[in-house]
Amino acid sequence: MTEHDHPSAGSLLYRETDLGVADEVGLTEFRRHAVGFVFQAYNLIPSLTARENVALIAEIARAPMAPEEALAMVGLAERMDHFPAQLSGGEQQRVAIARAIAKRPEVLLCDEPTGALDVRTGVTVLEAIERINRELGTLAVIITHNAIIAGMADRVFTLSDGKLTHVHENPKRGSVRNLEW
Repeated sequence: MTEHDHPSAGSLLYRETDLGVADEVGLTEFRRHAVGFVFQAYNLIPSLTARENVALIAEIARAPMAPEEALAMVGLAERMDHFPAQLSGGEQQRVAIARAIAKRPEVLLCDEPTGALDVRTGVTVLEAIERINRELGTLAVIITHNAIIAGMADRVFTLSDGKLTHVHENPKRGSVRNLEW
């Protein structure tokens, strides 16, 4: 395990487990069962259909949802037998989201999920993530540089030079706090 796998200070708790001191097996189990990942690059296998790309997760998940159900959640029920090259960028990103949620993760980590998309398609992708949050109770964490996307969040954490500098909570639920750490 490298030093980058451990926090430089403090602890990282997930359901009373300190991930900061977890061994490689523990971290792998955490990633495999508790976290879904969505990246800016879709990382779909070109020779597999949308349904087959999502079905890949069934091999490592404890109680996966059916690929058809996951694809329907992101609005792709009619496109599940298409190959990535037959899908738009937004559709490919929604297949990637369906693949991430098929294992029913408690946490969905999204790294610039709309970065390669136009505004309208980006909104469709964000609506799919919001639906997953609402219907499955999955915590969605979206990393973005886009202030419009940040404005849609319940809570926004701002980082600068690797340090947390600001927390903004949705005005309906909280207040703005500046952090001096």
